[in-house]
Amino acid sequence: MSITAERKQELLKEYATATGDTGSPEVQVAILSERIKNLTEHFKGHAKDNHSRRGLLKLVSQRRSLLDYLKRKDQGRYQTLIERLGLRR
Repeated sequence: MSITAERKQELLKEYATATGDTGSPEVQVAILSERIKNLTEHFKGHAKDNHSRRGLLKLVSQRRSLLDYLKRKDQGRYQTLIERLGLRR
């Protein structure tokens, strides 16, 4: 259900705004989106896993908060990130 270290490094390289950037909202949202995608796939086979569903809801809420922050601070970066990740909003 969690992402591999290799996949996380790929996301870091793809969404980082500078070298060594691990804390920018873009990187955090990309990692959260990957985890959410993995959990969504998990639920296709495990519909009654309510403990993990609670974790999924927490991840979605955390991603929403980061996206709201980015939208407040820089509308252009927000729009670019939404398009790159293919999120609805």
